[in-house]
Amino acid sequence: MGRRNDHTREELREIALQAAEELVAADGLDGLSTRKVVTRIGYTVGSLYMVFRNLDDLIVQMNERTLDDLGKQLTVAVADQPPPAQAIRALAQAYIGFALTETPRWLAIYQHRLPEGQTVPDSFSEKVAGMFALVQQQLALLCPCRSPDDITLAARALWSGIHGVCILGFDQKLEFVGGRSIAEVTDSLLDHYLAGLMGLGYPLSQQA
Repeated sequence: MGRRNDHTREELREIALQAAEELVAADGLDGLSTRKVVTRIGYTVGSLYMVFRNLDDLIVQMNERTLDDLGKQLTVAVADQPPPAQAIRALAQAYIGFALTETPRWLAIYQHRLPEGQTVPDSFSEKVAGMFALVQQQLALLCPCRSPDDITLAARALWSGIHGVCILGFDQKLEFVGGRSIAEVTDSLLDHYLAGLMGLGYPLSQQA
């Protein structure tokens, strides 16, 4: 790996973020440190801090890249414009698929905590909002009589459930509540939540 005179500031940023992602993929967020990053890329800590304010800044930028990758997969999942209920299922499947295949990076988004008094940058919040917007768009098509506020809340409630299923599945805690798979529990959650949102008296999967 080249020394600091061999890379531009943007190139150094890129290789540092790649190194951080590799470290997280191997050892989780707890295995990430500035010392490990600079050792991997052949630079000094001082050089790294010319590009990132601190380790938290590096982690936030790394997590933004993960959000970009996740957002792309969610967008692809509904690119064929399936009916709303199918689209919501496709989004859920894509989210779970990403969580299963990119688990350490995915978990790092939720595990990282900024120091008290600091907030994530607008760019981070915008990426999260963009993913929720994909869900909200489909829920609005599915339930056109619902208010925008109802749709916004529903998207967050539903995706909190999907996220919880992922976490329980990783911890293998679903085995203690009937031995159901992540897919089965997700289908049940979607069936009943969407049916309730639409005002149906039966799960969505039982529609004629």
